[in-house]
Amino acid sequence: MDNFDALNNVRVILSHTTHPGNIGAAARAMKTMGLSHLYLINPRYFPDAQATAMAAGADDVLTNAVVCASLDEALQGVVMVAGMSARVRDISQEVMAPREAMPLVIQQARQPVALLFGTEMSGLTNEELARCQLMVRIPVNPDYTSLNLAAAVQLISYELRLAAGQGDCGAPEVTPASAEHVEGFFRQLEETLTEIEFLNGKHPTKLMHKLRRLYARARLEPEEINILRGILTLTTQYHGKLKQEVKINVQGN
Repeated sequence: MDNFDALNNVRVILSHTTHPGNIGAAARAMKTMGLSHLYLINPRYFPDAQATAMAAGADDVLTNAVVCASLDEALQGVVMVAGMSARVRDISQEVMAPREAMPLVIQQARQPVALLFGTEMSGLTNEELARCQLMVRIPVNPDYTSLNLAAAVQLISYELRLAAGQGDCGAPEVTPASAEHVEGFFRQLEETLTEIEFLNGKHPTKLMHKLRRLYARARLEPEEINILRGILTLTTQYHGKLKQEVKINVQGN
């Protein structure tokens, strides 16, 4: 299944949110992770200027948010519900960490699935948890378990994005240099080190092996090799110039 379609089938449901700023911040968290379907069950204040301010540009998520009168309405058509809670209860649902749970959610996201968050003060009710197929608990510091609602949405949305295979950080592709390009560099390196009498010990081959390991870890690119070879060329030229000056001085004396 296409990963974009998977994220597009995910609803983030906030139940009985009391602070409008949390709604806006949650919308922002969703948009940064590629989620767009926000459902609100009986929010105390919405729409609200503070929600818009905290959305910080995620206005489209707020504008398209679906306000529901009940959990039944919010879950209409949903095939899986993952409930978020930090409180320990005697419940029958399997409790999982986000990194374990989100791949299961993505697997079911051929059809609408839901991430259900409770109110800020007390989380999900027992009745709401009873509607969940699995319960997700974020592993936080046991001495301080208080986690802001929007922060929880951000964490869960991030894990969901990773589970959907969209964890690429956008780093540029590395194009490694060819074997012959690398070998040309090492030949010049050995010649230069010999010329400047750095390789004059008993085990020059052993040192070259260590240098090969060092540069192998760098995964040299063609341009980088060209830079290094340019340095070696200038080093050889400068060393030759110094030797010539020393020779002239010796002859002059």
